Order: sequence, then C-alpha cells, then structure tokens
Amino acid sequence: MRIGTDAMLLGAWAQPGNAKRILEIGTGCGLISLMLAQRSNAKIDAIDIDESSINQARTNFQNSLWTKNLHAYAVALQDFLLGEKVKYDIIITNPPFFIDSLLSADSRKNRARHNTDISRQELLSGIQRLLESDGSFYVILPVKESDTFTLLAREKGLYVRGQMNVRPISGKPINRVLSCFGFQSCDFLIEELCIRNEDHSFTEDYMVLTEPYYFSLR
Repeated sequence: MRIGTDAMLLGAWAQPGNAKRILEIGTGCGLISLMLAQRSNAKIDAIDIDESSINQARTNFQNSLWTKNLHAYAVALQDFLLGEKVKYDIIITNPPFFIDSLLSADSRKNRARHNTDISRQELLSGIQRLLESDGSFYVILPVKESDTFTLLAREKGLYVRGQMNVRPISGKPINRVLSCFGFQSCDFLIEELCIRNEDHSFTEDYMVLTEPYYFSLR
C-alpha cells in the first residue's frame, strides 16, 4: 500500500511525549507507528483487519531500528476490545472516511478508504474504553467529516485539545483537519499548514514538519 500524505501529516504532527503505550488503529503498512517509534520509547500496538497489510507492517517493523517496541496484530477493533485490558496514553488513527462515496471493486481499497468495517460510533466507543484518563487521541479527517466526528466525540466525553487545518496548495480551501482529543475540555489554538506553494513546491512549514522522515525534501 502506498504511503499517503494524510499518514505523513498525522504521524509527524502527533506528539508521543513520554507515552508508555500507544495504539494505532488501522495501521496499514505501519507507517504512523514507525514514525512515533522514531520519537518515543513507547510500546506500540498496531492493529488492522487486513491480514496482508499486517504482514507488510510486520516486515517493516522487523526491518526497522525500533522493532522491539512495535507489535502488529491482524484484528478488528471490536475483537481487540474483547481481550485488551490495558489502557493507552496515545491512540491514533488515519481512518476510513469516505462514508457516502461509491465502493470500488477492490475490497482492500474499500477497507482502507470506506467505513465498511467500523462505524464512527464504534470507533469512539473503543477510544473511550482504551484511552487513559489523561491520554490523547489523534485523528485526521476531511473537513465535513471532522465537524460531524467532533460532535459525536463530545457525546462520548472527548473534546478537541488541538487542531491543525491543512490546505493542499496555497490559495486552495482547507481539505483536511488534524485533531487531538482528550477527556478534559480546554482552550486551544487552531494551527494552519499549507503543503505546497502555487508552483507545487513544498512549503517551508511542510518541510520542517515532515523532513525527519524523508531522505530529502529540499
């Protein structure tokens, strides 16, 4: 599975801090877990319902410098909840969000891009169950989905504590929202990031955020 800009943004923006346990839901090839492992000493559990994706994630984890801290499991969140008793300091997901769009003929793409295996309510219930009382939940969503998701999260007692709005190109509308949720409500500043200049070169802000994960952006 190709590496997407959404995953790069989310993995770079999330702050692992001194987290001891991190959970990534829907890990795909394991990119976000690897990015967080690079900046923390946390034990990271990465789950995905797709066996092929988990096999790829396991290979990537084993070939990394942080393999001892990374664990991949082929399991749906609903089933993971049945056996998991621990709580996590950070939970992170780049979820399926094309709720109303047409399904493709590729079932793996459908699972990666569409909300076919888990609803927003199920995801939030899982976060509510697994997140430490002072923990942080990170997610990236399109603008419309973010607005709906934020309202649903509030019903579960999860409040936005940080937000970054993303423009794909200078002068274009915001198309992605990165959010950090927690159980405590607080005031927060809304950041903004533009990925590319009008000439399609990367902006300085994007390079500063993501260059620790690239061999070269400049």
